[in-house]
Amino acid sequence: MKGLILCAGKGTRLQPFTNIKPKGLLPVANKPLIHYGIEKLVELGIDEIGIVIRPNLHPMFMDEVGAGERWNVNITYIFQINPLGISDAVKHAEPFMNNEPFILLLGDNLITQDLHGLCHAITHDNHDAAILLRKVMNPKQFGIAQVNKDRIIGLEEKPSEPKSDLAVLGSYAFKPSIFKAVNAISPSARGEYEITDAIQWLIHQQYSVSYQTTDKNFSDVGTMEGWLEANRWMLKQLEEEGLLKTPSESEYPGTTIIPPVCIDPSAELINCVIGPYVTIGPNVRLESCILENSILLEYAILNPNHYPMTNSIISPQSVFVQKDGGSGK
Repeated sequence: MKGLILCAGKGTRLQPFTNIKPKGLLPVANKPLIHYGIEKLVELGIDEIGIVIRPNLHPMFMDEVGAGERWNVNITYIFQINPLGISDAVKHAEPFMNNEPFILLLGDNLITQDLHGLCHAITHDNHDAAILLRKVMNPKQFGIAQVNKDRIIGLEEKPSEPKSDLAVLGSYAFKPSIFKAVNAISPSARGEYEITDAIQWLIHQQYSVSYQTTDKNFSDVGTMEGWLEANRWMLKQLEEEGLLKTPSESEYPGTTIIPPVCIDPSAELINCVIGPYVTIGPNVRLESCILENSILLEYAILNPNHYPMTNSIISPQSVFVQKDGGSGK
């Protein structure tokens, strides 16, 4: 199988951060979001990965992802000039797939479920497509699947009256028949070629669409709230797995660390209280900060004079210094 990750969206709900870099390169626990997706594909033994991006983003992706050397895979960049939906992005990837089955991931989704079940549904159980599903409390905000035994029998995108609580999480496996579907559908009311419409076309044409369910953590990092949520549970998970080192207070004299936190070694902390659920990026300088549940991007400088900050995302190179009786900048 091959892998495909979609990163051509404009990320309008995450502006101004996505004016600086695309969603797929935004960090969660100080690692670009797309790195997690690549690692999921590597777990499956996939070594040929296509990444769909807008052409102007190519230099950024080469800087932060490259051609796949660090994962021992080959990455091919596929250009989508005008993002017109997931199915349109899949169309652009057809030459790269070369009639092979593939795993599709959305570059702004963060999941923890391993994807062997999706892969097995295609390679061993002879289904034409397989989708990752999870029960959710707010099904009106998701694509929702109706299932019967081991098959999906219907999909709806953000239905006003959901027929189930099984949400589509943005991880898929497909045989090449999906290309017939994406070329057969019309744009939706919002002018995009929806992947739910393509999968529904497969169902109508009697193709077999299976699924895997999960109860593990996931986040759609498409909003500020989703980004903070993903950072929060990823820090907690890394701490539980013993993969997150909590800095000792001797490393930052006068500073109290409340785990879980992720602090880049190049950051400077003076007389702060940090945590829980705080990620501090490269070359950040903090003095007299009280921070909780926040993300600070590279080269930010803060000295809010002990004014507590929570649920915050601080832009790269931001400067905020507040003197007694003064205002910040």
